[in-house]
Amino acid sequence: MTLKKEILKLGLPKGSLQEATLKMFKKAGFNISLPSERSYFPSIDDPEIEPVLLRAQEMSRYVADGALDCGITGEDWILENNSDVVRVAELTYAKQSLNKIRWVLAVPEDSSINSLRQLEGKRIATELVNVTRQYLKKNKVNATVEFSWGATEVKVNAGLADAIVELTETGRSLRANKLRELATICESSSQFIANKIAYKDNFKRAKMQEIVLLLRGALAAEEKVGLKMNVKKQDLKKVIAKLPALKKPTISNLSDPGWVAVETVIDEKLVRTLIPELKRAGACDIIEYPLNKLIY
Repeated sequence: MTLKKEILKLGLPKGSLQEATLKMFKKAGFNISLPSERSYFPSIDDPEIEPVLLRAQEMSRYVADGALDCGITGEDWILENNSDVVRVAELTYAKQSLNKIRWVLAVPEDSSINSLRQLEGKRIATELVNVTRQYLKKNKVNATVEFSWGATEVKVNAGLADAIVELTETGRSLRANKLRELATICESSSQFIANKIAYKDNFKRAKMQEIVLLLRGALAAEEKVGLKMNVKKQDLKKVIAKLPALKKPTISNLSDPGWVAVETVIDEKLVRTLIPELKRAGACDIIEYPLNKLIY
């Protein structure tokens, strides 16, 4: 009798989060490919994972009802759908579009509305309807909240709404559309979530934890680089004093008894100024290299 192979059904976000997510999975060691741009069923080089592409807005609903065992989505959509899921891990993509974002309440720059109270009886357009309604209720403001299918920023300037609730990371898009913020409705970051029943299954929980470990390692390495260099023993103290290591640099002897090799991991943003300082301190043969994963 052949035993049924155990499979983890994994939801990956389609759309704006897709490229960053697939890149991080590749860096974590998983190669995911799509037969076509319109495909929702990518292939992956792990026979124990069955990936599906879905909009992040829908992910938590399908994970909560068991159609998927786990998936990646934003905290905002978990709240919007009121989904009862396990938040396995936060995934903050250092160099991608998956950093923490804010949903903000905004009005036109020339609007006479300057406070939340002045939205009483007004119309607000947003894709984040339920969270916005809860926020207004908490602040005792009665306003009409309408679902927006897209191009939300345009609606206030076209007179279709008095205010909008839209996501922002830097605020540049709001300023470009001549909008100003009144309040932050909520903050959101990317979450690896799981179905409650699936997370109790030993195989599935272990597989999820394996994926999260590798993803976090890939994310941690995003803003780090490795440095290798050779140093005369007489200059070692001066060189080490320049190195901001995660713990302590690795030092190993070379065949020449008067020299050692030094290796460490540092923030990439420090490299530009650090390498000249290391050179002046006596380091030579300096090599900088990228990191795929950094597991703490």
